[in-house]
Amino acid sequence: MPGWMLAYVRHVERLNRIVGRFAMYLLFVMMGILLWSSISKTFFVPAHWTLLMAQFTMTAYFILGGPYSLQLGSNVRMDLLYGAWSPRTKAWADALTVATLIFYLGVLLYGGISSATYAIQYGEESRGLWRAPMWPIKTIMCLGVLLMILQAVALLIRDIATLRGETLPDSHAMQEAR
Repeated sequence: MPGWMLAYVRHVERLNRIVGRFAMYLLFVMMGILLWSSISKTFFVPAHWTLLMAQFTMTAYFILGGPYSLQLGSNVRMDLLYGAWSPRTKAWADALTVATLIFYLGVLLYGGISSATYAIQYGEESRGLWRAPMWPIKTIMCLGVLLMILQAVALLIRDIATLRGETLPDSHAMQEAR
């Protein structure tokens, strides 16, 4: 494989590992928000911002953690036939699946950018008492989809290398060895 492809895979996987590990801690932030929601409803005046903020935090957790999950192979697969296939056949199936995923994510990113631009341009706010601005979460969603596209391209490069009979070093294992 050309050196720039190896560098691309290494850098994208490193970036997604950093973002994914940051996103893991958002679960604790969401739990803190929901704990405060329970405490404020019981002992004080209910905080109207808590449930929407918990939803935003969960969305960021899910969207920003997705590329790291894809990198680790934590996604769900139908293993009815896949487990019995040779590595080369698996690489063909994965390459076709990832190419379809990249197309889907491209369409999703296009719509997300349009929605985020609208939210910024017109000051879109959520419905409800808090009226939170929508542009931060829509921007985070676009960032997450972009990171997912970058990771999907890295997986496609790995599949192409497998089809060519080459093996790319596992950047996760390399990072753990350091």
